[in-house]
Amino acid sequence: MTRNHPQPSRRTVLAGAAGAAFAVAAGTGTAQAAPGAAAWPSEFPLPDGWLPEGITTGSRPYAYMGSRADGSIYRTDLRTGEGGVLHKGAAGLASIGLKLDGDGLLYVAGGAGGTAKVVDARSGELLTTYQLTRNAAPFVNDVVLHRDRAWFTDSRDAVLYGVPRGREGKVRALPLTGEWVQAPAGTNSANGLVATPDGSGLIVVNAGQLYTVGIRTGHATRVALEGGSDVTNGDGLVRLGRTLYVVQNRLNKITVWDLDRNATTATLRRTITDPRFDVPTTAARFGNRLYLVNARFTSPQTPETTFNAVAVSL
Repeated sequence: MTRNHPQPSRRTVLAGAAGAAFAVAAGTGTAQAAPGAAAWPSEFPLPDGWLPEGITTGSRPYAYMGSRADGSIYRTDLRTGEGGVLHKGAAGLASIGLKLDGDGLLYVAGGAGGTAKVVDARSGELLTTYQLTRNAAPFVNDVVLHRDRAWFTDSRDAVLYGVPRGREGKVRALPLTGEWVQAPAGTNSANGLVATPDGSGLIVVNAGQLYTVGIRTGHATRVALEGGSDVTNGDGLVRLGRTLYVVQNRLNKITVWDLDRNATTATLRRTITDPRFDVPTTAARFGNRLYLVNARFTSPQTPETTFNAVAVSL
């Protein structure tokens, strides 16, 4: 596990941000309800051929969406639906899942490149690239910010990777043990992940089931599902308190689950569907909405294919 560039401290990054305009555009922190949000657009376009999969938000009304086509990152103003490319990638790169930290750093999963990137959400500058794995066919898929690390899934390996947040340090590889069931080679296992309500571990979706994972041991325990037998095609996860939203991509729905205190049981409360869903992959909350990107996996994935993001009420 190596880094291509030394990572500056949070203080260095913040000190290097020039001007109040950048601070306004950063969109960092915990999402809050916004006055007048009901009048904001509930659907907005992405560039043709964008190939989106990940989306994240912060405290300000901006969404950040990665591209599987070349690793670029697009930023949209949720108030207007207008946006532009924040970070320009390159051929052969990908930006899959991503999360925005409270200090203006974007942590980005690099897909088949086996990397994790850190991007300045103000300037779009690539600050650090971590080579998480050198396995022959990795797929670093999603990321959650928890305590002092950004935790990444590799859908092709039974391991999580913990990248230090906003500071120097080594990547931690956390092998998954216990009840974890890895999918056959060439198919995806671990996908979206969130922290447990008590903060003691992580919840990871894997092959239609949910697992809790201890971040000290890597021991995985399957979550008992009540009211539903599985979360087939489970992709992105969003947790608000003890409520867990599971995006089930090719099924074009979000299932909403109530977690018990220790996240040992999840009870199905309701299902969210929308005719605008076209294989939504991940979601991010802002105010009383969830914003989702449509990956359109069942449509041609060409430079001319149109893509968008949509919002639904919580």
